[in-house]
Amino acid sequence: MAERWLGIVVSSDRVIIVDALVNGASPIVIQMDDTWTLQEGDRPQAYRVMHQRIADYARENGISRAVIKGSAVSLRGTKKVHLEAAELRGVVCCALAGVTTVVTPTKALISRTFGNRKVDAYLKDDGFWAKQIGVGQLRIGSREAAFGIVAGRP
Repeated sequence: MAERWLGIVVSSDRVIIVDALVNGASPIVIQMDDTWTLQEGDRPQAYRVMHQRIADYARENGISRAVIKGSAVSLRGTKKVHLEAAELRGVVCCALAGVTTVVTPTKALISRTFGNRKVDAYLKDDGFWAKQIGVGQLRIGSREAAFGIVAGRP
């Protein structure tokens, strides 16, 4: 039976979100591909708004699983944008955990457990994506969010 999944990548001020219909190993069907930007101004208030928006979307659309790209260790040192991204990722995780199942695999983990290439090689491979998307449009910049869905299928 098909399920609705979200694939999500969070940065310091935006959330790339892909909503897809998943039916086993069949190609996914893109329902929505968008970038939600954190409102300007007071960050705690903006977090509250983003939390509500994401929770409402998941609830209203019957999302059964969310795959959020997990945090990775930065070899170049932690900067403010990394901390802000971690804060926003926490907001997104919290919003979705109240509605659906949430997993947060890292890029390194997916590279070790999916296929025989690293994630970046799959992200660049147009032929791979032509086989993975059954119906709907996926922006090239959203492939990493969608990859969490593709790699997490049963």
